[in-house]
Formats: sequence, structure tokens, C-alpha cells
Amino acid sequence: MQMIIVDDEAHWVDNLSMHKPWHTLGIEQVHKAYSAHEALQILETHPIDIVISDILMPEMTGIELIERIRLFDKKIKCIILSGHSDFEFTKEAVRHQAVDYLLKPPTDNELFDAVKAAIDQLNREWESISSYEHTLYTLRENLPLLRGQLLLDALQGHRMTADEWSRKLENYGLPFRFGECALLLVRMEEEFGQYKNNGQHLMEYAIINIAEEIIGEFAEVWGVKEEHGYLAFLLQIKEDQADVGKETKLEKLAMKLQYKVKQFLKGSLSIVMTEWFRFPDQLPDHYRQASAYFRQIVGDEQEFIMRVGDFEHDVSKGTLDAIHMPPSLINLLEGGRWDAVADKLVAVFAELDDRWSESWEHCMEAGHLIASSFTHLAHRNGYTLTKLLGPEIEPLQSGEAFSSISKLRKWSLGVLDKLKESTSNDIKDIRSLYVKKVQDYAEKNLHLDVSLRALADHVNLHPTHLSKIYKIETGEGISDYMSSLRMDRACHLLKTTDKKVYQISMDVGYMDPAYFIKVFKRQFGVTPQEYRDGN
Repeated sequence: MQMIIVDDEAHWVDNLSMHKPWHTLGIEQVHKAYSAHEALQILETHPIDIVISDILMPEMTGIELIERIRLFDKKIKCIILSGHSDFEFTKEAVRHQAVDYLLKPPTDNELFDAVKAAIDQLNREWESISSYEHTLYTLRENLPLLRGQLLLDALQGHRMTADEWSRKLENYGLPFRFGECALLLVRMEEEFGQYKNNGQHLMEYAIINIAEEIIGEFAEVWGVKEEHGYLAFLLQIKEDQADVGKETKLEKLAMKLQYKVKQFLKGSLSIVMTEWFRFPDQLPDHYRQASAYFRQIVGDEQEFIMRVGDFEHDVSKGTLDAIHMPPSLINLLEGGRWDAVADKLVAVFAELDDRWSESWEHCMEAGHLIASSFTHLAHRNGYTLTKLLGPEIEPLQSGEAFSSISKLRKWSLGVLDKLKESTSNDIKDIRSLYVKKVQDYAEKNLHLDVSLRALADHVNLHPTHLSKIYKIETGEGISDYMSSLRMDRACHLLKTTDKKVYQISMDVGYMDPAYFIKVFKRQFGVTPQEYRDGN
């Protein structure tokens, strides 16, 4: 154990910490603090069990120190030292659960008895926490979680001996025995999507309760939400129930479960049932079969009840044509041909609906090609798909986007809109950058060659392409901008300098002063000299 002694009188702290045989009580380390604030710092970094503190200190009293300690640790034992036998102090110490209130100077016996009492209290409390009764209480409190984890482990094929299974089934109060069982996998359909970020677990809990109520009269029910988001129910016929017609009985109960969930929770369920198998040995294999069957149905079929036996997976044969047909999706995206991209995606989903609604692999193939094409475009434009999509990247990361054709269609077209919007903004930004470069260059080099060809060479574009970009971005042609810039510069020089007209003509890019005068007069109705005289 570790203890701290707190007093603003250093000699008390040094004497009590260094000259007493604390090790005889099992105290391994004694810390020293010369103020309450220093004590709190030590308490933050060391596992202190006992605090001995003076009651009157300048910055914070011993009572206030105990109050602060109680905010973050209610198990630390506190002993108060005081030079005052004040009843109010004593009452406050008792109220804050101080082990003892000792007057200074305490005798060694008094001090050791108080510390020993604190140690005894700590030992009793921790023994209680670790006691068998407390363990059983904790087990009961966490029983649903423990039962769920046990079933998840079993579904995943975690191996346990028969003795381990028997012990856990008994300890967790599960009325299951080795022998014949069946498994239901339940998929919550799209109506429950509105609860995804608010109340989803409550819906799942409600469905599990309804299933236990409906099926519980016929069979023991053990339910949990598994890793793919399905609700898994292990069922075993009760000993007092007839074994005859169990397949038909179970199917009727599954239909009743669908009906009641629809009636009370306003949502649809799709259910896959396995054949009866030997529990626990055959559970992982039948779970994989059932979940694989769910993955195969990627079309829009919902609210079904299917029975799955020992089957070979019906892998659909043939290639997905629309996604591979040229021009490729990447080429269309790189060319900014958004309408053609949308048409290609529509064709892909139409083919999936018509030919591959029972082939998860074809849905996955299309999904991966679409996602990789989108990612390529994002990287080409200096983004990551994660940054571009934000929360909408989650269905791709989890694989949910590939779980059905309708989900892939919705995700793909939504991402396409975002890419189109982002790329359009990028193009606008690039056009704006070219315009700024052109204008900056023209303003600084007006007296030199600032022809369209020279400007295009400066920004590494073809003159025709630059002219088109400038017009789209500013609404005026480059020649109009240059003419306006020259006249504005000429007016400024005429007003603010004594330069000759022919000099100003050269400064603004007119090699022939007579032509400059003609253009200026056409623009302003007066010659450059008349303009200067008027101003």
C-alpha cells in the first residue's frame, strides 16, 4: 500500500514520513506533500491508499482536500490531524468519512491504530468486491451481454470442450442441451434504416423480445445480433413439446414473427431458416450457410422466409458485360462526361437486376470496379475519397454498399453527384487561377508583348483554349480586357505624371503614338492632351 502525509509544517511531514516504521503495517511507500495542491498532484500520479492530512493549511483545509479526493476516488482512506479539538471540525471529518480525527501531537499508538483501522477498512472493502457473492451479482447484471458473446463465439466456430459448454450453459442460465437445434437469421429491412443513428439497438431489442415471446412457447430461444447486422436465433424444441411437424411449426412461427413486427414496429423482416442440426458441433457450418444465402440474394426481394439445407452454392456463371464494355468508367470520369457516366451506371444496374439478382459476386464485382474508378478520379484531382465523401464512405468500408443491388445503386449515384460537384468546383477554381495569372502578367508587362499568344505561352495553354476559359470566367474577351487596361493605365499616367503623350503610348503598349491618340479619342471623345488639360 502507499500513503501520503500532508502538512504545511515541514517538520511534521518529515518526522512522520521518515522516522516511523510504517513497513510493519504493510505500507510500502510514504509520500510527502507540503500543501494540499502538492498532495493532489501526487494523488493524480500514484495509487495512494491512505492520506494523513493537517486540517488547517493556508491554501486549502484538510476537509476541502478530502472533498476534492472524494470527487475522483471514494475508496481512499483519510485521517485528519489537528491542533484544535473543535467539534465542528470533528463533525465535518466524520461527514466526509474520515477514518479518525487525531489531535497534535498524536502518540505513535494513536497514529498506528488509525492507520491500521484504515488498512482494515480497505481490506474488507476489496475482499467484498472480489467476493463470490459480488461475482454472482456482477454475472447477473451482465448476463445478457455474456450470453450474447457466447453465442457469437459459437457462431464463429470457437472451440470448447463439452465440459466447458456444460459449465457455461449452466452458469449463464441457458436451458440448452447438446442435441438438435435450428438457426434463424433475421434481416431488418429498409424501413428500419430511419433508426440507424438513433434507436437502432432498441428496435433490435424489441424484435428479440417479440421472437422470444412468439417462439418461446414451442422452443428455447437464444438471440444475438451478429457481425453482419443480422439477428441470429438459436432454437431448441422444449422437452414437453412434440417433435412431429417441427419444420411446418417453425415456419408458421416465423411468419407470425414477421406479422407482429410489421404490426407493432412498422418494419419488415426477411428470414432464413436452417435445417435441424446437432448443437454445438454443427452450428458454425449452418450459420455460414444461412449467412451465405442472404448474401446471394442481392436483388430487391424482401420480406421472405427461406429454408436452407445442405446445398452447394449456386454460383451464377457468366460475365458482367455492361461494366466492362468500352468506353471504361475511368475514361468517362476522366473526360468529365457525366451524362455518359450516369448512363453507364444505369446500364450496369439494369443488367444486375435482369441477370444477376441472385449473385452477390456479380454485385460485388460491379461495386469494386465502380468504387475503384471513383477513387482514381478523387486521387487524380488531389483528394481522398474518404475526405470527399465524409460519412458516406462508411457503407464502402463496411461492405454494406455491396450487400444489395439497390444499395449499390443508391450509393454509386450519390457519390457520382458529389464527384461531379467537386470536380466542377475544381474546374472553376482552375479557370479563376488562369484568369488571375493572365491579369497579373498583363498589368506588370503592359509595355511589352502582351498579345493573346504571349499570354497563352505564359500560362502554358493554347490561345484558343485560354480565350474560351477567360470568356467563361469573366464574361468578357481578353482583347476587351487588354483595351480597358491600357486606357485605364493611360488615364492614370496622364493625370499623375508629366510624361509626353508618345512616352505614355509606349508605356501602355502602343508602338504608334498616332494610333494610340486615335483609339483614346474614340474611347473618351477627347485627345490624350485634351484629357490631361481637362484634369
